[in-house]
Amino acid sequence: MCGIVGGIAQRNVVPILIEGLKRLEYRGYDSAGLAVVSDGEIHRHRELGKVSGLETLINNEPIQGTLGIAHTRWATHGKPSRENAHPHLSNNKVAVVHNGIIENYQQLKAAQQAQGYQFSSETDTEVIVHEIHAQLQQSGDLLTAVKNTLAKLEGAYALGVMCKDFPDTLIACRVGSPLVIGIGIGEYFIASDVAALLPVTQRFIFLEEGDVAEIKCNQLQIYDKYQQPVTRPVKESLLKAESIDKGAYRHYMLKEIYEQPNAISETLEGRFIGQKLQENAFGHNAAEVFDNIKSIQIIACGTSYHAGLIARYWFERLARVPCHIDVASEFRYRHPVIAADTLVVTISQSGETADTLAALKEAKKLGVKYSLAICNVPESSLVRESDLVLMTRAGAEIGVASTKAFTTQLVALLMLVIAIGRRFELSPDLEQKISAALFDLPGKINEVLKLDGQIETLAKQFAEKHHALFLGRGSHYPVAMEGALKLKEISYIHAEAYPAGELKHGPLALIDADMPVITVAPNNSLLEKLKSNMQEVSARGGHLIVFMDETLEAHADQDTEIMRIPAVENEISPIVYTVPLQLLSYHVAVLKGTDVDQPRNLAKSVTVE
Repeated sequence: MCGIVGGIAQRNVVPILIEGLKRLEYRGYDSAGLAVVSDGEIHRHRELGKVSGLETLINNEPIQGTLGIAHTRWATHGKPSRENAHPHLSNNKVAVVHNGIIENYQQLKAAQQAQGYQFSSETDTEVIVHEIHAQLQQSGDLLTAVKNTLAKLEGAYALGVMCKDFPDTLIACRVGSPLVIGIGIGEYFIASDVAALLPVTQRFIFLEEGDVAEIKCNQLQIYDKYQQPVTRPVKESLLKAESIDKGAYRHYMLKEIYEQPNAISETLEGRFIGQKLQENAFGHNAAEVFDNIKSIQIIACGTSYHAGLIARYWFERLARVPCHIDVASEFRYRHPVIAADTLVVTISQSGETADTLAALKEAKKLGVKYSLAICNVPESSLVRESDLVLMTRAGAEIGVASTKAFTTQLVALLMLVIAIGRRFELSPDLEQKISAALFDLPGKINEVLKLDGQIETLAKQFAEKHHALFLGRGSHYPVAMEGALKLKEISYIHAEAYPAGELKHGPLALIDADMPVITVAPNNSLLEKLKSNMQEVSARGGHLIVFMDETLEAHADQDTEIMRIPAVENEISPIVYTVPLQLLSYHVAVLKGTDVDQPRNLAKSVTVE
């Protein structure tokens, strides 16, 4: 996702803008650019590739100014190139940086070309800057020109705008994409998120939908979507520029569990217009790729593999798309047969997982034409090797046990199900239902987090346990697998997961009073079968801990404990039911005194086979 940084100050803003871009690199980008107003002119540098390349360019050809805007771009309209990088200019008079998608850019472009405007890029952004220039010719006022332009735009955007004729003014506005204003002493800054501005301020205003801000060094005026002056609250950030810290949390893992509602919102942000998924979110040529695929092959390791297992259920049940999945470390060695029109989907938090990278290269050797990476780290190897990419935007995940990276991967995969399912059997009504459920998801997870105290009490039963069994059915069997993995990797309790229907095929022999059996029980079509499986456990003296939909009738007893989970749509229930299992594993590990964030023998990123 693109990143915006801008500033107006009484000092040179170029170093601040460069540092801000570096802090936005996690969002994903393919090019970077920066422009300042100085000596009555706009001076601009753009570079394909990393921010460091832009920084080198500026060091070699210095520019400076007290008013500037900068941007990291992820290609949607137009391929990655220096020409398509932001900021975009109109007649060397107006400069714009933009996050989002302008739906009606083709109509605007045709009208502007008829007026004599020349286009130097393939982007939708260029119609914005030309329209502002045209409106400025009529009104003579930058704020008025921007407001008149916004009235013509359809889509989602966050904008930073400046003009050489108004060297004391920075305009910021947002619809559908985030933008914050950082407040300094006699200076203001704008950015896509708080992290970019922490070196210069910890006081922020979060622009609301439809807001337009006129910013000067010593003056800020915000107008709401009705063009009425408003005052937005100033909030103090708890984050520090020096490092990513745990804040008020005891461990990074707990902090990252609680960050999941926001992380999921970030994953969704700017990728929907009116709850309609925009396929350009996957890359500028995503629609063309999706039109040509006939099946899906998922490749991943560890927690990411569990995300892929859940996605396989979604692809086949919701969209009727053929889907296969392999553990990356096994893919090459089974000598797979894979059709050229298969989309290879790789999933990795770091983008540097050696087995996953090797499997992707093997798939390409076998003639696969299309690949897509779901990843949390921009500029990683996996991102560079893939044709299409969807960044999860989970932010830095410090804890080795993946939490928010996993749930954001699931959100990204469900978005992919929508995009590809449109070409198969996913109905418009079901697509709308899934989209609405995704936007409800952060709220549902916040409800689950309120169960933290109850789950902490529940965890005390595991203090002296050495084994545990997790059960689930359908798409919740991989949820059980993820729950077992979390428990074993941070508490060192041996845990296994099974499809509940497999109990009679061996695991039932393990059941006794010392073996807790954790069961995932949403209200779906497999519920009655799951109840029968649970009765098999109870009949053999096993102790059941059931995470159950709150709408179901069930009664706890000395052998059965019930944790009631908020009712959710079946399509998103695997994501919701993951969270209480994360909390359970965390509290058990704390009780056992293990190193929660850095468990023994494990690393965050597995970069060797």
